[in-house]
Parts: sequence; C-alpha cells; structure tokens
Amino acid sequence: MTDYGPFATEPLFGLPLQDLWFGLVFFILAMFLFLDGFDFGVGALFATRDDDDERETLLAAIGPFWDGNEVWLVVFGGALFAAFPAVYANLFSRHYLLMFAILGALIVRGLAPEMYEQRHDEAWQTWWGRAFVVGSVSAPFFLGLFAAHWLLGIESLVSLPGVVVALAVVALTIVAGVGFLGLKTRGSLQRDMASYGPKAITAYLALVVVVLGYLVVMRPDLGVLAPIPLALVVVTLLAAGGYVVALRRERYTLAFGSVPVLVFAFVGLVAALLFPMIDPAAGLSVSDAIVSILPLNIMTVSAALLLPLVFAYFGILYSTFSGPIDAGESYS
Repeated sequence: MTDYGPFATEPLFGLPLQDLWFGLVFFILAMFLFLDGFDFGVGALFATRDDDDERETLLAAIGPFWDGNEVWLVVFGGALFAAFPAVYANLFSRHYLLMFAILGALIVRGLAPEMYEQRHDEAWQTWWGRAFVVGSVSAPFFLGLFAAHWLLGIESLVSLPGVVVALAVVALTIVAGVGFLGLKTRGSLQRDMASYGPKAITAYLALVVVVLGYLVVMRPDLGVLAPIPLALVVVTLLAAGGYVVALRRERYTLAFGSVPVLVFAFVGLVAALLFPMIDPAAGLSVSDAIVSILPLNIMTVSAALLLPLVFAYFGILYSTFSGPIDAGESYS
C-alpha cells in the first residue's frame, strides 16, 4: 500500500480545509449568481423592449458571456460533489424536480436567443422573445427556491418562504442586469434601462426584509441577529444606497461595482445562517459531510492551480468584449 505520509493524515499546511471548502462552494455559487445573474436580468428587461434594434442591442450585450458564465454552476455542482458528496446526493435527490426545473429554464434561456435570430418574422420572434424572458426569469426563481429550501431544510417542492426568497433573487438579477446594461448601452436606451434599477433594488430590499422578519420570528435558531448576518445586512443597505446614487448620477461603472457586493452579501448571508450545518434536513454538519483528508488535500492543490486559470480566462473574455455595444452589432 502506498504511504502518502502526513499528506494523507493531516490537512494541508494545517489549514481548516473543511471550512475553506464550505466557503469555496458558496463563493462559486456567488460567482454564478453574479455573472449569470446579469444575463438573467437582461433577459427580464428584454420584456420591456418593443423596438427591434433595442432588442438586438440587449441580446448582443450578453452574447459573448452567457454560456461562459453558466460554467460556474457546473463548477458549483462539481465542488459540492467533490467535497461534500453526501450533501450533493441528499440535495439533488430531495429536490429532484426543482433541479430539472432549473436545468429546463437554463435550456430555454440559452436556446431562445439562438432561435430568435433564425427568422425575422414577427410571430416567430415574439414567441422566442417570450421564451427568452420566461427562461431568464424562471431560472433565478427556481435557484432562489432551491437556496431557501436548502437553508431551511424544507423538503417540499414549493413553500411560502421559498417563494419570497425566489422573488428576491429575481429582483437581484434585474438589479444586476440594469448595472450591466449601464456599461453596454448608450443614450436613451441606457437611461431607460437605468430607470428600472431603483425599482428593482427597492423590491429586493423589501423582500429581504420580509424574509429576515420571518426568520427572526419563526427560525430564531438560525441566528439572524448574530454579528455576521447583521454586518452583511448593513453591507447590503450601503451597497444598495450606493447603487441608486450611482445610477442617478449616471456613474454606471460604480453602479455595476455595487452588484457583486449585493450578490456576495446575499450568498454570504445564506452561508452564515447555514454554518456549521451544511444539510439541515439531514442533520449533517460541515465536519460530518466533508470527505477524508487525502482527497481533500488533493482537491485543494488542484483548486489552487486551476482557479487562477479560470479567473485569467474570464479576465481576458471580459476585457476583449468590454465597452458599449456599437450600432449594428447583433447577438449572432
């Protein structure tokens, strides 16, 4: 038998790897919600446009990015499976239909723009335009439902707190979409899109308040009033205020810069309320569900090598396609 020495019996460099991987899983989820979130938001805002050129501009804005952004969801599933296989199995078996709903929504959202561009008759584009909106709204809705049920240990398909969280996630993606379009559009379209930002952030904050109120009353065991959750709530309020001020002053780079703060605060709040549990419905804590030391060390080394390459790829992608959409550009 091969002797791996301390590498098989002790955490790498004495680090708290189980906690780091818990944080990494939620970091990856936040990256997906941030990057694909503005794609979803643009899809929702697509419903507000009647002009063909404006619709083409919105599609062209996300064209180079959306499929790459979805990779983070695959990475999230892979990281969860690799580090916490029991949790992966439990979540996906308990929420089997919800997982397929998320997958179906993502398929519709990805297919619809491709089909929209294939023919230029009104009925065809109306149908696929609506499909694009439905996919863009339903994907974050189902994702929010999944996150709420994960946190609260709910095993049913739908619940009232889950629906409220799902609506909050949809509102957050519209906030992100407005911020992104502030960078990718010009003129009247840019100003018109910006007008939806304050409405979306107000809806998001209102829904978050409802959820937090529910948790304080019905689930005090989660510790909503603990220092870290309260700090994340304060960060959310500050970022929301900065977002609105930036939009009103037409400082669109600053407005978009507020979006990852809002997204990471939201996902961080879910993680903070969950920890040290990772699967409340099954009674599994992080230490219960983590894999053994040897594979954990191997995965840590692999992640340390691969994640910088992933970030470098996205850096190149976004720098290559930076700047507003020019007249005449299209999705295809």
